[in-house]
Amino acid sequence: MEKIAAADSEAQSADLVAQNIEQLKTLFPELVTEGPGGVSVNVDVLKSLVGDGAITDADEKYGLNWHGKRSARQLALTPSLGTLRPFKQKSLDWETTRNLMIEGDNLEVLKQLQKSYAGKVKLIYIDPPYNTGKDFVYPDNFQDNIKNYLKMTGQIDGGEKISSNFETSGRFHTDWLNMIYPRLKLARNLLCEDGVIFMSIDDGEVANLRKVSDEIFGEENFIANVVWQKKYTRSNDAKWFSDNHDHILVYGKNKSLVKFNGQERNADQIRAYKNPDDHFKGPWKATPLHAKSGTNTKPYTFNNGVVWAPPKGTYRRFNDASMRQMDESNEIWFGEKGDQTPQKKSFLSEVKQGVTPVTLWPYQEVGHNHEANSDLKALGLGGIFDNPKPVRLVQRMINLATSPDKEHIVLDFFAGSGTTAHAVLDANAQDQGNRRFICVQLPEPLGNINHDEALKLENIAEITAERIRRSISRISENQPEYAGDLGFRVLGLSTSNVRAWNPQPANLEQSLLENVNHLVDERSEEDILCELLLKLGHDICVPIESRTIAGHHVYSIRGGTLIACFARSIPTSDVEALASGIVQWYQEHASAAEVTCVFLDEAFADDVAKLNMSAILQQSGIKNLRSL
Repeated sequence: MEKIAAADSEAQSADLVAQNIEQLKTLFPELVTEGPGGVSVNVDVLKSLVGDGAITDADEKYGLNWHGKRSARQLALTPSLGTLRPFKQKSLDWETTRNLMIEGDNLEVLKQLQKSYAGKVKLIYIDPPYNTGKDFVYPDNFQDNIKNYLKMTGQIDGGEKISSNFETSGRFHTDWLNMIYPRLKLARNLLCEDGVIFMSIDDGEVANLRKVSDEIFGEENFIANVVWQKKYTRSNDAKWFSDNHDHILVYGKNKSLVKFNGQERNADQIRAYKNPDDHFKGPWKATPLHAKSGTNTKPYTFNNGVVWAPPKGTYRRFNDASMRQMDESNEIWFGEKGDQTPQKKSFLSEVKQGVTPVTLWPYQEVGHNHEANSDLKALGLGGIFDNPKPVRLVQRMINLATSPDKEHIVLDFFAGSGTTAHAVLDANAQDQGNRRFICVQLPEPLGNINHDEALKLENIAEITAERIRRSISRISENQPEYAGDLGFRVLGLSTSNVRAWNPQPANLEQSLLENVNHLVDERSEEDILCELLLKLGHDICVPIESRTIAGHHVYSIRGGTLIACFARSIPTSDVEALASGIVQWYQEHASAAEVTCVFLDEAFADDVAKLNMSAILQQSGIKNLRSL
C-alpha cells in the first residue's frame, strides 16, 4: 500500500510547469535535460531547433508588457496549497445535482479545478472588475495566496484588505493586468478544444484585455468584439459622450473548431417571411438569384418565357438543373403581376434555425442595465448589488455556444450576483437542457453596498448563492412539471486537510508531536473525500455511494473506480471484515476500469494490519492501493 506523500502529484493541484515540460518533451525529446534544480529545458537546443532569430528576450519586442508580468505568469503556474471544502448545509439537492457554486479567491479555485475540469468547459463568461477606480483589486501574494485569501476574508486575524484601485496610485493599469493575467492563463486550460470565452469590459481596459487575450489565447483565436447597448437613454450631463455601451470580447480555444448555433430570429426578421401565393411550403421571402462570385454568367429562360441573366459584374448562384427544379416547383417569384426581376423563394421552413450572430447587440434583444436590476428585483433582491448583467445577455451567449442535449459546462469565475447561474437554469428550463454551471465568487464583505438587512447577507458570495436558490424556487413554482437539475453544491476554499510540515526551529520536539497526525483534526470525512477527488482529477459532482462496513464508512465513487475509507482508526480485529466487505462491493460494481482504494495511513494499528488489508484486496483484483 503506497502512501501519498505531501510532495506527490496526487497530493497537490495540477503542476502546470511539469505538464508544459512534458508536452515539450513529447514534441522535442532533445529539449529536456537535467539541470541543477531537476528537469529543465535546454535553451541552446531550442535555438538550434527553431533558429536563433526566432528566440528573443529583448525588451523591445511586439506585445503588451508591464511591471509584474513575469510574476503574474509564475503565479498561474504555482500549484495551490489549499483545497475545497463541501458546505452541505448551504447546498440544494447535494446528492444529485451537477452544478457548483464555489466561495473563494478565483485564482486559487481555478488552480483547484485544473485536474478535474481541464479541457471540459464549453463556455466561460466573465464580468471582471472594470478598473474604474472604484473596483477592488485582488492583492495576490506570490508566496502564499491561500493565507492571503484567509486574511482578506477575515478567517484569520490581520493581513491585507481588498482595496480600491485609484488612478492616482501610479500602478492603475499594472495592478489590473497583474490580477487578470494569471486567471485567464488558468481559464484557458479549462476550455475544451471547441470552447469559447466571452469577457465583458468597458473602454477603460478593453485595449489591454484584447492584448492580454491575444497573448494567452492566440491572436488567431480572436472571434469578435461584440458591442452591447447597456443603456437606452442619453446622459445629457456627460462631459463628452454619453457612455451607452460595453464590449464583450470573444475568443476560442481553437477558433477553427468553434461552431456557434444560429442566433434566434427577431420579430422583424420573421415578419419578412410572407405567403402571398399560398405556397404549400409556407411563408417565404424573395432572395436574389445572383451572387458576387462565381463563373456562370449565361442567361436562363424560365417556363413562362422570361429570360434572366445575372446583373453585370455578378454571377449565377444556381446551375441549370437547380433553376429548372425551382421553376417547376413554383419556387421562383416574378412579382404579383409577373413583371418583376425573377427571385428565389426562400422558405422559412427550410432555412437554418437561426441567423448568423452580429457584433452589435441592442438592448431590445438582450436587455440593459435597468433590466438587470429588474431581474434581481423580481427575485426580491433589488438594490443589493451594483451593476449586475441582465439574464437575457448571458442567455444569448449560452444559446450561441452550448447545446441543450449535452452536459456542457458553463463557467463564471467572477460570478457577482449570480446572473450566469440564473441564466443557465432558465435556459435549461426553457429547452429541457442538461447544461451545468460552475460559479466562483470571492466572499467579499458587502461594505457600503446597499442591501436589505432582513436578508442577513454578509458578503457577495452569499448574494450569489441566494440568487441561485431563488431562481430555482421560481422555476419550481412556474414550471412544476420540469424535471431537470434544480440544485447546486456549495464549496469553500480553505487550507489543505493535510498538515504542511512547518517546523518551529526553537521547538522541534513539539513540531514532531503535532505532525504525528498529519491530518487537520477538525476536518470531516467529506472534507478529505472532496480533496481526494480534486487531487485525483475526478469531477466534484461525481455520484458517490456510501456503506457502513465493519462499523466504518466506505465511499464508492464513479461506479467503484475509486473506493475510500477515511476511518481514523481501524482496529486489527476489523481488518479482515472490512477488506471482505470492500471486495464484495467491488465485485457488485463489476467495473472494467482500474480500481483505486484509499485509506488513511494512521488508521492501521501497525504494518502487519496494513499488509493484511493489502493482501486481501490484491488477491481479489484491487491492485492500486494508496494511503493518505
